[in-house]
Formats: sequence, structure tokens, C-alpha cells
Amino acid sequence: MAMENKDLLSQLVTSMPGSLFLRDAEEVTTSYDYEVAVPCKKTSVQHMAAQFLPLLYALVVIFGSVGNILVILILITCKRLKSMTDIYLLNLAISDLLLLLTLPFWAHYVATNSWVFGDAMCKALTGLYQIGYFGGIFFIILLTIDRYLAIVHAVFALKARTVTFGVMTSGVTWLVAVFAALPGIIFIRSQKDVEHSFDTCGPHFPRMWKNFHTIMRNLLGLVLPLLVMVICYSCILRTLLRCRNEKRKHKAVRLIFAIMIGYFLFWAPHNIVLILDTFQVFFGLSSCENTSQLDRALQLTETLGMTHCCVNPIIYAFVGEKFRRYLVSFFRKQVVKRFCRQCPVLYRETVDRASSTYTPSTGEQDVSVGL
Repeated sequence: MAMENKDLLSQLVTSMPGSLFLRDAEEVTTSYDYEVAVPCKKTSVQHMAAQFLPLLYALVVIFGSVGNILVILILITCKRLKSMTDIYLLNLAISDLLLLLTLPFWAHYVATNSWVFGDAMCKALTGLYQIGYFGGIFFIILLTIDRYLAIVHAVFALKARTVTFGVMTSGVTWLVAVFAALPGIIFIRSQKDVEHSFDTCGPHFPRMWKNFHTIMRNLLGLVLPLLVMVICYSCILRTLLRCRNEKRKHKAVRLIFAIMIGYFLFWAPHNIVLILDTFQVFFGLSSCENTSQLDRALQLTETLGMTHCCVNPIIYAFVGEKFRRYLVSFFRKQVVKRFCRQCPVLYRETVDRASSTYTPSTGEQDVSVGL
């Protein structure tokens, strides 16, 4: 009987902000350590979340929103979505913004330990977060494949890497992201916690669905993108190593490793902790002390993963030499020109020239760098 109650409590874990960090109020404050048969108080976990997470969320929202909005503005106003890469970059930025849009609500939930936005908003915000999360992963995969085609199969890329194909694959990708997000949307709800007199927004997964959801997140969020990156970037590296331009080759190799290591460092810790938490009984981590440590680890690792939204614009857009020129041109024409009319030398329009390594297959990109 004790084990049944323990399993019931462990079902309340989730994999999204707010409800992830708080779980359900009963589990946070009065879950039981059945090894010693005493209540397991987790008020310190909630206190740490309320103290630190709102500030971290605010920083992620500010920097992530600025970076991704700049990407969108430059892609639309300067580059005008002329290539398949532009389409994928636009959708990646939108995915990140969907996730960032939900963070102020989760920050309020964490800070007040009460959900005041109702059941509809609980489901809607969870849906936006999940769709943004999976959408971001899928568009990173598409950008990796796009870079592979542009560099390794440049002749084939002339026909395959079109704007039309980019729009079509993007539509399919959003549809897949919605289906991947459905379990998280269906099994989350807001309800009144009678004992503690406040509302919660949390998941109510049946045991099998909870296990399935965790495994699915790890397969789609970690295994699949890393597998695609390893395969595609291995082929890209072999192609680049034959490049005669040593300076540009070394720059491209460093960028490739930065993308792979960066993604792994940002999201792998959360996925690993999520597996340990979901199968804590199997791993022998169901004691009060261990579950409290898992709660803290989930808080920190998912916040770390969210900061990848701030890094995406830097890695996939601003690192590119041509994109940086567009950024400078955008600020000169759209910002300086509006607020400093007395200094025309600062916003004089620069000549938009293609780089010396331009080829049609790259969609206005440097083949050696792939950006």
C-alpha cells in the first residue's frame, strides 16, 4: 500500500516550467519518505525557486527576446527571406519567442506559489511552451541538414534548397511539434489545492503516459538532434578539411564544434535529470533527500536549457559575416537614422556585396562556414 501511494505521488512530476519547479503543492510540502515513514518537507526547494527563478527567467526573457526579435526584423527587412536557410532561421526565432512568451507567467507562479490565471491559460501556456520547445529542436535539425546539403551536396542543393521547399517543410515541422506537445497539454490542468488554499497548474499523468512522455522528450530533444548533428557535421568536416583556405576552414570547424557542444551542454543535463526523476524508484533515488536534490537539479537544468534561446541567435545568425553586415546596416538605417538625424555619416547606406566565396547554392551564405 505504501508503494502504491508513493507511485501516486511520483506521477505528479512534470517537464515544464512553473509546475515543473513546484510540482504539485502536496508533493513539495508533504510528500513522504517511505523508507523512514515520516513526512518529507520540501519547503526549501520551493523557497529557492521563489527566490532565484523569477530573476533568472527575467534575464532569459530580456536577452532572448532582443536577440530573436532582431533576427526576425533583419530576415524580413534586410534579407527578405530569399533562401531556405532564412525560412528556417525565422521559424527558429519564432519557436524561441513562443517559449519565452510563457516565462513571465511561470515566474509569477514560482514567486507566489499560486496559479491565478485559470485552467484555460494553464493549458494554453503549457501548449505554447511545449510547441516552442519541440519546434526549436526540429528547426535546429533542419538547419543542420540545410548546412549539410549546402556544403556537401552543393550541386543538388541548387534545386533542393528553395524558399518554397523551406516553407513546406516548416509547415510540416510545426505540425509535428504540435503532436509532440499534445501529451503535455492534455494531462495538465489547474485545480484548487484544498489543504493549502491555493490553485496549482500541474500535470496529472497516468504512470505509463508519464514514462512515455519522458522517454519521448529524451528521444526527440536529445538523441535525435545529436544523432543528426554527428552524422551531418562529420560529413561537413570531411568536406571542409579539403578546403584550401586554412583560415576559413579553421573558423568553420570551431563553429561546428561550438554548435554541437553548446547544444549538448545546454539541454543534456535537463534530459538526464528528467530520466532520473521519472524513474527514481528504479535508480534507487526515492528517498526524501534524493528527491529534494532532484527537484533542485530540475530547476537549475531546465533554466540552463532555456538560456539556449538566447544563444540561438548568436550561433545561427550573428556569427555569419554577411548577417553581421545586415545587422550593422539595420541599425544605421532603422535606429541611428531615426534618433540621430544630425549624424548622416553613421547611417549612410552601405553597399551590399556578396562575399568572395559566394555561390548560388549557399543562398547568400559562405559555403565554408555554412552561415
